Amino acid sequence: MTAATSSTLFPQGSTPGAYAATPRDADAVLDGLDPEQREVATSLHGAVCVLAGAGTGKTRAITHRIAYGVRAGILQPASVLAVTFTNRAAGEMRGRLRQLGAGGVQARTFHSAALRQLQYFWPKAVGGEVPRLVERKVQLVAEAAARCRVRLDRNELRDVTGEIEWSKVTQTVPEDYPAVAAKSGREAPRDAAEIGRIYATYEQLKRDRGVIDFEDVLLLTVGVLQERPDIADQVRRQYQHFVVDEYQDVSPLQQRLLDLWLGERDSLCVVGDASQTIYSFTGATPDHLLNFRTRHPRATVVKLIRDYRSTPQVVHLANGLLSQARGRAAEHRLELVSQREAGPDPAYAAYADEPAEAEGTARRIRELITPVEQGGGGIPASQIAVLYRVNAQSELYEQALADAQVPYQLRGAERFFERPEVREAGLLLRGAARGGSADPALADADIPSQVRAVLGSRGWTPEPPAGSGAVRDRWESLAALVRLAEDFAASRPGATLSDLVAELDERAAAQHAPTVEGVTLASLHAAKGLEWDAVFLVGLTEGMMPITYAKTEQQIEEERRLLYVGVTRARRHLTLSWALSRAPGGRASRRPTRFLN
Repeated sequence: MTAATSSTLFPQGSTPGAYAATPRDADAVLDGLDPEQREVATSLHGAVCVLAGAGTGKTRAITHRIAYGVRAGILQPASVLAVTFTNRAAGEMRGRLRQLGAGGVQARTFHSAALRQLQYFWPKAVGGEVPRLVERKVQLVAEAAARCRVRLDRNELRDVTGEIEWSKVTQTVPEDYPAVAAKSGREAPRDAAEIGRIYATYEQLKRDRGVIDFEDVLLLTVGVLQERPDIADQVRRQYQHFVVDEYQDVSPLQQRLLDLWLGERDSLCVVGDASQTIYSFTGATPDHLLNFRTRHPRATVVKLIRDYRSTPQVVHLANGLLSQARGRAAEHRLELVSQREAGPDPAYAAYADEPAEAEGTARRIRELITPVEQGGGGIPASQIAVLYRVNAQSELYEQALADAQVPYQLRGAERFFERPEVREAGLLLRGAARGGSADPALADADIPSQVRAVLGSRGWTPEPPAGSGAVRDRWESLAALVRLAEDFAASRPGATLSDLVAELDERAAAQHAPTVEGVTLASLHAAKGLEWDAVFLVGLTEGMMPITYAKTEQQIEEERRLLYVGVTRARRHLTLSWALSRAPGGRASRRPTRFLN
């Protein structure tokens, strides 16, 4: 490939050899690395597998590795492709590489790297323009469902779309979906044969309209590289060295693409931690990481276990949590060793009920953000997080923090009162309050019964739906409103449905104040890759952690890893809490999660 074509194909920040590297330049990159990180940075030949625990400086190790290779003249910047899973992680990697003098290296997500290759090679491989990329496939899935005479509400639509995405990244064709989903133990949101039909119709609609989706970008790139050896050779001449971050999260399809990029070579460095595999529901699997040495018997394996993030007390709890784990990932767990000075022991708090847990958490946060000179902890609000298992749990904490005048921000979800199902429920309750109950039999019923009746028409049921996904999320939101009505009625005897609606409006208004510098409220999944000085892990009861629909040993072990991810987000202060009953005055029948035994 000529220099001209290579820059068209993969635009470079700088050209190879843009500055003269000297060995001393290269050695300067190694300054400040610990012995294991240094081993990662200097292992530049053959396959390398870095098993990196939480907080052990994996991004530092791999960016210094690339920069060392570039500055020592071993790697040409234009020949290195670093891939990770989010645009945020790729951007951070590019920024670090620029600072280290390796700005010409490409750091991208799998999709972004594949899309560039597809756009470049499509005219040669297929002819014409690349088909238009559909940003949001939901509308097409809805149309496919309608053609199959299947009615899906907004949440079912999201879940069926998720099943189609899972099928594609696991390379499952429509007709095989029912069998493969059953074998994988997936809780299908609808009848599996029905989903298979919708999936097949969706694929036909895309073909008819000449459009592709996000997963097709990977599938088509794989197809081009498989069917056109000349194009595969061209890509392999361009990219001769690969680095893959978060390797425990690769899907079978991403691994297939990586294999095609590599060809017969083994110039590959992968980084991951099987104990942080928490996305298997999307098709991610740690098997590629765990089988790496089988596929590459001569690979250099380096373990990063020095934890620079968390205190010895937090690390001790994290290690203890995994010491009880089972399964393949557990066999490869890393025993972390904290490099920080001692801090406070993790705090455990049992509360009588959920509102008390939220209020107690808000009170403790208030103390932590109070300036030191006033007897507080002096921790900025932005360095504190409250983490929970499902997004519907946020409402109590939004309310408790607002009441305590603590600013907060939600990550990865809308505020509770801005969620579509909550807004819709509010409108229905307002209508019922204005016109009296729609059901005459409920005219004299108590507030909770009226609310259950109104929300029952929108999908609330006394028992939660099976499985996870959008339908479950919607149910959790509606169930939170039912619980709110029960608590309100208990605290305000004689109140009417109109009084409840007024209370909901007040709460919504109190939580709409825009906040910038605030405590982070997030689900455990949304917290992956982040860290804070103080972390509150809340709602840690059986049924929520592990969640009720985690039935198999594999699913329960994934829940344990999710809690492990939560624990390892904390730098210094860590509080784990649970409520013995749901509502004030309720029976104290709940037990804390088995993972803390």
